[in-house]
Amino acid sequence: MIVFPTAKINIGLYVTEKRPDGFHNIETIFYPVPFCDVLEFVKSDDQTASDSLIVTGIESLGKPEDNLIIKAVKKLRERAAFPILKLHLHKAIPPGAGLGGGSSDAASVLKGVSQLFGLNIGNKELKSIALELGSDCPFFIDAVPSYASGRGEILEPLKTEILSKYYFVLVNPKKNINTKAAYMNCQPAAPPISLNSIIDSVPITQWKDLIKNDFDEYAFGEMPLIAMLVKEMYRAGAVFSLMSGSGSSVYGIFENKPSLPESLKKHLIWQGVL
Repeated sequence: MIVFPTAKINIGLYVTEKRPDGFHNIETIFYPVPFCDVLEFVKSDDQTASDSLIVTGIESLGKPEDNLIIKAVKKLRERAAFPILKLHLHKAIPPGAGLGGGSSDAASVLKGVSQLFGLNIGNKELKSIALELGSDCPFFIDAVPSYASGRGEILEPLKTEILSKYYFVLVNPKKNINTKAAYMNCQPAAPPISLNSIIDSVPITQWKDLIKNDFDEYAFGEMPLIAMLVKEMYRAGAVFSLMSGSGSSVYGIFENKPSLPESLKKHLIWQGVL
């Protein structure tokens, strides 16, 4: 079976409070982007071996056995029996870039393996398993535009696909922001206006002054290039631009396909209609 794990962006991201379990509650909009990895998994010829993973494309940040894909397979084996797998991930979504690539890969394995081998595990249980792998992982089980709260696992699908007619530009400076450090340097607080309210009633052309990312201050200090990329998006005509997640990717939303300056082109990783 071949699946195409999709990336996501965050439309706004607020860290609202630190939880007793050490995690943080957030408020954000998860929005899928048709920029994908490619993942193939088949029944291994050697059923006495262990599950194996080959990664090609963008260099992985860790060892294959530490990849969320293998962890997802192990979690699934705790619930159901299925054959030993050979997996091949072709990585296109940069890791550690605020785009949820690793979480999407893991969610695609959970859902795909369940379907392929008829494990009869519903989406609710798949999301529960996914949450054990990462806070944004449950979103990728359905991968529909959603308002997210809690750790990111409380999902409320948006009424409309608000960005469906817009042109999207995604750039990445090829350096990572440490997520743990970003949270440590963030002061949790409730947003002045709920993202749900803004998305429902405010035109995209007015988002710039209303929607923020709480990780901006830390990320911009660590990597001024991120702030420059946001500014360049607006200079190129974006109606809205923001850093995604804890960084370091930046997206711009345009009414039409823009003519990009070289300052954006050299960091471009994907562009197209949402």
